[in-house]
Amino acid sequence: MSDRLAVLPQYLLPKQALTTLMGRLASKRAGGLTTSVIRWFVQRYKVNMSEAANPDIASYATFNDFFTRELRAGSRPLADAKTICPVDGAISQLGPIAQDQIFQAKGHTYSTTALLGGDAALAAPFTNGSFATIYLSPRDYHRIHMPCDGRLTRMIHVPGDLFSVNPTTARGVPGLFARNERVVCMFDTPLGKMALVLVGATVVGSMATVWHGLVNPPRPGTVRNWDYADKPVNLLKGDEMGRFLLGSTVVLLFEPGAVKFQNDWVAARPVRLGEAMAS
Repeated sequence: MSDRLAVLPQYLLPKQALTTLMGRLASKRAGGLTTSVIRWFVQRYKVNMSEAANPDIASYATFNDFFTRELRAGSRPLADAKTICPVDGAISQLGPIAQDQIFQAKGHTYSTTALLGGDAALAAPFTNGSFATIYLSPRDYHRIHMPCDGRLTRMIHVPGDLFSVNPTTARGVPGLFARNERVVCMFDTPLGKMALVLVGATVVGSMATVWHGLVNPPRPGTVRNWDYADKPVNLLKGDEMGRFLLGSTVVLLFEPGAVKFQNDWVAARPVRLGEAMAS
């Protein structure tokens, strides 16, 4: 079956309604039922609870509490590198940005301007720069951390679709990551400007940042902007910057010459928070 045919049902699903419903269910306190769902999820996706700060499944009041669980101290040491991997996951794609085009999958690219909410001036510094796209599977740790030191300058919530972001969908839906709902976080860093984009997906109930809290919901259907130029938010390499309530994808953009990815960083490679990403 072709990838485009495989993703056809997603065009027909009421993705927004399904995501809203799942978000509400994931935040419900349902006692033993919640514990049973979490236990099933751990077994189904082989979640390694020994890495969690709290490995006791029964102690999580909601599914969201479990899904955004904290890691045990010391379980993700930070590499001595210019930039580190910001999440646990797998590399979807990475490499050079061709003018303003980001490679998504064979036959598919999308523009930096589209990814960043249609703002060409915001995207301009990344022309011929570098990008990395990292997919977080259901079993992964779902907090996002800083790949390098950074000062937040702007945050943008871009409304959009809620397609799945798994590899099959990336191959089958044109412009997927610039099409789905996303939260764009812009930073000034020692390497130049950096964009860290949290991309939503089907049943991703919400995305949150440490400086704002929940960004969505609400979902007003219009682009929302927050300017932090006069409200300093400074984060260090390895600091938590946000989280997904149900999993998704992170896209990183760097200016030209800012980073050189590790030689073993290739598509489909599993990665872990804190490992060396680029020199």
